[in-house]
Amino acid sequence: NFHDGEEQVVDSELMDPPDLKLNSELAIVDRMAKKEIRRLEAEVGKWSIVVEQVTGQPSPDFDNQTLAVLRGRLVRYLMRSREITVGRAAQEHTVDVDLTLEGPASKVSRKQAVIKLTNSGEFYLANEGSRPVMVNGKAIITGEMARLANNTVVEFCNLRFVFLINLELIEAIRTEAAKNQFVAKQ
Repeated sequence: NFHDGEEQVVDSELMDPPDLKLNSELAIVDRMAKKEIRRLEAEVGKWSIVVEQVTGQPSPDFDNQTLAVLRGRLVRYLMRSREITVGRAAQEHTVDVDLTLEGPASKVSRKQAVIKLTNSGEFYLANEGSRPVMVNGKAIITGEMARLANNTVVEFCNLRFVFLINLELIEAIRTEAAKNQFVAKQ
């Protein structure tokens, strides 16, 4: 009967021989996909971008890790480290804040500016690009620095942002730093 004949057939004899070329190509594609996933995962940790238009719901500006926010018309960049680079990302050049996501940024330098939080709790923008950066209407030329206060308007080649500071978190950092200095002096 059919069942007895089915048991006598060896499955390995029915399989096609392995296609080595196909297997090689699949392995290459798999490696490339895994490499791209690792690259994207690494970039996610460097900068967090919240696009309000996608959800239609504005999210709160700050959480307990966000030191400041650079808010544009379309995109909000959350500053979660003491220093971030601002500019135009290219294939072999990454920045923390990629201005091309906000709008046309062909005139923006790859590394236009650096925003730093000092130990005293103040934010400074250093222009490292070839074009001036406008801070509250004042031109900051290459090599110059400007202090960024809460609600400062910062403009990179006609891309306008508002710099918002998480005042509660900065005050907590200042208080903690003052405690550490007091303990060290005793």
